[in-house]
Amino acid sequence: MSITLGLVIVTALASYQAFSNRSMFDSLKHHPYTEKREKQYYRWLSSGFLHGSMNHLLINGFVLWMFGEFIERMFTRLFGAMGPVMFVLLYLTAIIAGNVPSFLKHKDNPSYSAIGASGATSALVLIYCLLNPWGWFIYPPVPAIVFAVGYLVYSSWADRSNKADGIGHSAHLYGALWGILFFVVSAPQMIGQFTARLMEGPSMPSFFG
Repeated sequence: MSITLGLVIVTALASYQAFSNRSMFDSLKHHPYTEKREKQYYRWLSSGFLHGSMNHLLINGFVLWMFGEFIERMFTRLFGAMGPVMFVLLYLTAIIAGNVPSFLKHKDNPSYSAIGASGATSALVLIYCLLNPWGWFIYPPVPAIVFAVGYLVYSSWADRSNKADGIGHSAHLYGALWGILFFVVSAPQMIGQFTARLMEGPSMPSFFG
């Protein structure tokens, strides 16, 4: 079983249990006000394994499975035996990186809370875009590099404008940025490959090629 599938299963089980266990949900969700006062910084990570609804879980689980399998295989090629370790490290730290900015912003706001794996899944998506900039997304039907730029621009705008749509734009933005930073620092040789592929320009659409 792949690590990606293991993460999907663990996330699904934790989220499903928390759907009907409010005490568990409240004790694991990202709640900056409590984190600051009770030093419960474990919530930066635990909240990434909770979801607010079955639809929320299915979306993040699908994105994790689709992009995670690709990135996991690529990490094994890049880092050899350390590939699985690096993949897990990326995933877990991206959850945390997606939550720290909202902690700093809302640590004195008792009404703010957040859950979900969006920080980690955003990191996976952006790394895919670096690895395969001209690979085509099915939805929306655009090259990966176009999606990446649009994703970052929109997430930044929505985060700065405090867009009240129930979506964790801060986690999306900073998780994605963390994914880029993690990949560039851990595999700097891929910068040249990304540049070369980018300069090649678009070709016939290939999904996750």
